[in-house]
Amino acid sequence: MPEKPVRKILITGATGYIGRRLTQHLLGRPDLALRLLVRNRAKVTPALLEQAEIIEGDTFDAASLGQALAGVDTAYYLIHSMGGQGDFAERDRQSAENFRTACITAGIRRVIYLGGLGVRETASHHLASRIETGEILSAEPERLQVVWFRAGVIIGAGSASFEIIRNLVQKLPIMVTPSWVKTKTQPIAVEDVLAYLEAALYLEKEESLIVDIGTEPMSFRKILLEAARVMGLRRWLIPVPILSPRLSSFWLVLFTPVPFRIATALVEGLKSETIAQNDNADRFFPEIRPRPYSTAVEEAMAEMEHQEVLSRWCDSSGGTVCDVKDQTDPSGSILHDRREVELGKVPPAAVYRAVCTLGGTSGWYDYHLLWRVRGWLDKLAGGYGLNRGRRLRSELRIGDAVDFWKVADLKENKRVLLLAQMKVPGKAWLEFDIQPDRLVQTAHFNPRGLLGRIYWYSVLPLHHLVFGNLATSIVRHAARLSA
Repeated sequence: MPEKPVRKILITGATGYIGRRLTQHLLGRPDLALRLLVRNRAKVTPALLEQAEIIEGDTFDAASLGQALAGVDTAYYLIHSMGGQGDFAERDRQSAENFRTACITAGIRRVIYLGGLGVRETASHHLASRIETGEILSAEPERLQVVWFRAGVIIGAGSASFEIIRNLVQKLPIMVTPSWVKTKTQPIAVEDVLAYLEAALYLEKEESLIVDIGTEPMSFRKILLEAARVMGLRRWLIPVPILSPRLSSFWLVLFTPVPFRIATALVEGLKSETIAQNDNADRFFPEIRPRPYSTAVEEAMAEMEHQEVLSRWCDSSGGTVCDVKDQTDPSGSILHDRREVELGKVPPAAVYRAVCTLGGTSGWYDYHLLWRVRGWLDKLAGGYGLNRGRRLRSELRIGDAVDFWKVADLKENKRVLLLAQMKVPGKAWLEFDIQPDRLVQTAHFNPRGLLGRIYWYSVLPLHHLVFGNLATSIVRHAARLSA
């Protein structure tokens, strides 16, 4: 029996929440060869570098886009600017147009796109942009087939929606909620989303198709209460008419990991129903039966408890929100706070492991109150704050979030570089240089104008406390790890 031909598959957005999971989902398929288009090659794990072809670039670079699409059978379009700054709608529009044109030029057989449920008439600004993206990709059906999936709330460990649900339910026994908690949507487990995306590779249909996916419709009130039941908690929701979208956004910012910009986009999307408009999921993918919402919550919680979170909502490289490309050299900074601690008999590998446990539930050793106050101030300024946490307790990869930092560089047993994503008047890094005999910890700061300098010198007394103790605590922890 002749072997099936191997098809080359392109995944864009491969370091984002869905992209990372889809890549792992498709790896090892004997009939598929994966190619990933990423903005930053360093964010791809070493193991994946050996299993998939990596093209560094984006949809705004014609050369890298053409290279990525050459010889490809099917391409996944998993790009959007959720929470992006500036005119994100125009960027999404241009990106989709560039991609469609390049796919047609390259002779791509099929594009698979994941967007959101909803109708344009009532859609929020961000959801309308995702609808428009699907329309642009599908604009030339006679030349390019597009399978356009539309999902509601995606439930999975690390998804923005689930992290909001989990944080609200776990932190607030009584919730004062806006009237839109009665709005209905159709949640879906991330594993079911991946199943649909994979099945679309083998769809025997030549025409373009819109496929709405999800479980049964549920109000956001029921979504919260059912999640509480699964977690073994009793919660009470009190709807009030006075919570405006802006006030609701602040509410999410205070009790969940998302910053104000993303909270606002999500709240705007919750004001209108996002319900399936067709039954194409049942017609064309009858073998997939989406699991109940309660099961999706159970699986997400188990993934977190077993430290198996593969991706998070803030993995995306979109714009400056989460990107760390070209951020690995803080030598241009002009202000520094440098600390050195002798290692003695502590091996550098143990120091590296200790540094890799910073943040999240492990915290920053001493002066917890000062760290928490800085986190709250950052939240109030529209930043991430400390409660963004981290993906896993003791493992880091480039691009991972660590509270209000982002991992910009890792050199095993030698260096960890964190890029600050808190709101500061300038650019800041925290570097751990692990030498054979000492740990050199340096806070770098490149101030923006006079305000930046005032900020730096005003927080120096706090730096003296938290940074002066941090390096010593890391080496002390490393000694325990190596004992």
